[in-house]
Amino acid sequence: MIFTEFKFLFFFAAVFCVNWLLRKFVFRKIFLLICSYLFYAAWDWRFLSLIWMSTIVDYILGLQMKSAPDVSRKRFLLSISLVVNLGVLGFFKYFNFFLESAFDLLAWLDLPTSTNSLEIILPVGISFYTFQTLSYTIDVYRGHLEPTRSPIDFALFVAFFPQLVAGPIVRASDFIPQLSKARSFVTVPVRACLVLFLFGFFKKACIADSIAPAVDAVYSQPSEYSAFSIWQAIWLYAIQIYCDFSGYTDMAIACAGLLGFSFPDNFNYPYFASNISDFWRRWHISLSTWLKDYLYIPLGGNRGSRGGSYRNLMITMVLGGLWHGAAWRFIAWGAMHGGALIGHKVYLKQQSSHRRDLDKQEKFIVSLLGTLLTFTWVCLAWVFFRADGLDDAMSVIFNCFSFGAESKATLGFEYIPLLIGLLLTHWLSYRGYLERAFSSLPGWGFSLVYGAAYAVVFAAKPTNYEPFIYFQF
Repeated sequence: MIFTEFKFLFFFAAVFCVNWLLRKFVFRKIFLLICSYLFYAAWDWRFLSLIWMSTIVDYILGLQMKSAPDVSRKRFLLSISLVVNLGVLGFFKYFNFFLESAFDLLAWLDLPTSTNSLEIILPVGISFYTFQTLSYTIDVYRGHLEPTRSPIDFALFVAFFPQLVAGPIVRASDFIPQLSKARSFVTVPVRACLVLFLFGFFKKACIADSIAPAVDAVYSQPSEYSAFSIWQAIWLYAIQIYCDFSGYTDMAIACAGLLGFSFPDNFNYPYFASNISDFWRRWHISLSTWLKDYLYIPLGGNRGSRGGSYRNLMITMVLGGLWHGAAWRFIAWGAMHGGALIGHKVYLKQQSSHRRDLDKQEKFIVSLLGTLLTFTWVCLAWVFFRADGLDDAMSVIFNCFSFGAESKATLGFEYIPLLIGLLLTHWLSYRGYLERAFSSLPGWGFSLVYGAAYAVVFAAKPTNYEPFIYFQF
């Protein structure tokens, strides 16, 4: 069940109505927990056992840490949480990857190998809820969060269906306090949530799903297309993954808001970033801040030598790439971003020693060039993210710089109007014009405009349902 399917809209409408008809907050939480489990079971009911195991283990460990007599006992309890959660994630997501990599190494050394591997199905959303529960036990260990005594509250934090399968990664410190006090329906920003859901639906169903066939065609046979067409596909995939993932996030935040809960923002117009550091402050914010707080800083962060901070940054980004998938192409993607972040730090260091004040025109030119350079590097890194393997990624990179093959297939320009419309809509939203226009409408006018907009979106979207890209992570 995905957010752009009709059955989800009926499911959510039923959940919304019953949720607000229930008077006692505890009954609402129990109801939402049951609905969340049903939502996840629609994917594969067998993997509910993994969510339950993670929930039970970390709930008990959190309470045990609170009463632990000393730091060593707390550290032991935290290690259990890390071993259990990362062990389950590692088995389902990385077992075959490391096994096959070991086989490849043995074959390279001309040693006898076996090609046997396990048929392991990756549970949807396991990376997201694993990071969520880890944030809970780590924060309790650090003393930044009081452990919750309510098993219902903790279970709902882990399994709440709007963000269960593809984020954002909601931290316990943000969500669990919201479960302590019931929220009245009159305080829910219904209009803002409906508009946000519509924008997310449009980005996913009309933009990302419409772009997908052209991107798939080029990436399946890059040598058959001209260099410019490959560049088109590279740019289109950058748009596709942004609209797909941010569209999901918009709809998740909107659904949570309509049920009385708030999620943190996960995107802030990342392709407007003027440098790679700025990009990671805008893209998948819940993941980038998680990696910073729970990996980069514990590794040493900026403390110590400059080389040490560069090492910590590269380790963080490579592991962040590996979090996305068990493949060398994701490691290459993380290494590209790690290298770019290190390069930007080196650049800032050099600039600080040769600082001079720029006039307004020079600042604009530097910002524009920085934005174009950042977007180009991010797009090239997406090649490794999208390709089926390292060899396929290198084939795309090689062919996008192979100009002069006139007889090769071309992608065409039918997507240009769509992208111009998206850019215009995005700019209007960035400037706040669209939100102000919707908020200024009277009730009847909002209903009329919103209904018409939804009718247009449904008419424009492809008939097939494409799964969200981040479901595979």
